[in-house]
Amino acid sequence: MQTSYEKAEAELTRNVYERMDDAELAQSIEALRAEVEEVKSLGLKLDMARGKPSPAQVNISRPMLDILTHDSDLTDEGIDCSNYGCFDGIPSARRLAGAFLGVPAEQTIVLGSSSLNIMQSVLIHYWEKGVPGYTPWCKLPRVKWLCPSPGYDRHFGLTQDLGIENIPVRMTDEGPDMDQVEYLCASDDSIKGMFCVPKYSNPTGITYSDETVRRLAVMKAAPDFRIVWDNAYAVHDLFDEGDQLLNIHDVAREVGNEDRILEVASTSKITFPGAGIAFFGSSPANVDEVARTLQVGLISANKLNQLMHARFLPDMAAVKAHMAKHAEFLRPRFEAVERKLTEGLGGLGCARWTHPRGGYFVSFDGPKGSAKRIWQLCSDMGVTLTPAGATWPGGNDPDDTNLRIAPTYPTVDELEQALDILVLATKLTSAELAQGERAA
Repeated sequence: MQTSYEKAEAELTRNVYERMDDAELAQSIEALRAEVEEVKSLGLKLDMARGKPSPAQVNISRPMLDILTHDSDLTDEGIDCSNYGCFDGIPSARRLAGAFLGVPAEQTIVLGSSSLNIMQSVLIHYWEKGVPGYTPWCKLPRVKWLCPSPGYDRHFGLTQDLGIENIPVRMTDEGPDMDQVEYLCASDDSIKGMFCVPKYSNPTGITYSDETVRRLAVMKAAPDFRIVWDNAYAVHDLFDEGDQLLNIHDVAREVGNEDRILEVASTSKITFPGAGIAFFGSSPANVDEVARTLQVGLISANKLNQLMHARFLPDMAAVKAHMAKHAEFLRPRFEAVERKLTEGLGGLGCARWTHPRGGYFVSFDGPKGSAKRIWQLCSDMGVTLTPAGATWPGGNDPDDTNLRIAPTYPTVDELEQALDILVLATKLTSAELAQGERAA
């Protein structure tokens, strides 16, 4: 049975330009190229490249800056936040981390602002020291890592930098293709892990189904196999009723695989990007093991920042109320994406896109062989997108179809202008591809 994503892909096999006769196609290309030149003359500079909160969103968190003053109580349940110590994080921040990650507070570590940095540190730990009882990964002849694709380019960079071989696995509207994942993991012990953004995945916006989560937790894999569970958008719902994600720790614990899961999250898109707090959560054994390595180079993270965050967001009810304010800014942007793409490309058969209910991105696909040309045309017309291919390991999208739309930072007016340009670039590229196929 085809998924909705696969059905949309099948609809791209013969688009409106491929159905035109030669004269009509040539006229369409001429008209579209004239539109491109007209847009170029406007000298626009529009940015849809990275998933950044808009300045108005960041301002939502400004009241947090008033929480700590020169005469504030700087203790947290007996911990002096103004001095050294308390490597694992202050108690109130660890409780918040546990609520985010779905593990007990004592199975968390609260660190600096970057979950990406935590992921890198943990991967380097296993690369150099290995999982207890097993060979360090750096001493193995070959180490492979599964990368659901389209996915997050910075994830792929972490493993690539260590010399690990990134293996793409296709995304479906249920999450990673689990038939492919299970086959690869069961047949190849050199596969030591995979990346997952399980809720509102980057860039598709898909939330993993319960079945996918269960299969990831229980599947056969190398004994030192690890899943980096990057729950970056755990609370980033666009609507009151957001997607629900099954707690993978609970499932993994039931089957004795709790060491498999390495979860991270942060407040970077909740409070201040680059100045939030980041969380690590895993099994008790993993937390103890990783902490021993991290403590060599870190006495404690910024506990004053932890204290400020914990007082601003004391529980998940406060987090939900805060995120509802973010959603008020984000919903019109995601609605603009849906509206503009539907108006411009709906029914033409030359594009598909995802329809997320949260997160920060929309995944966009043109015809095979189109993404680099669409990206270049958009750039020429003043729109900056994440480079074509970036959503695949090594920047190698095998079909050259995928682009990531990041609608959060521009104003709605700027976003609509940028989307109109994306539509124009997609139409011209699709028409040129159709013409090129006839000439071949």
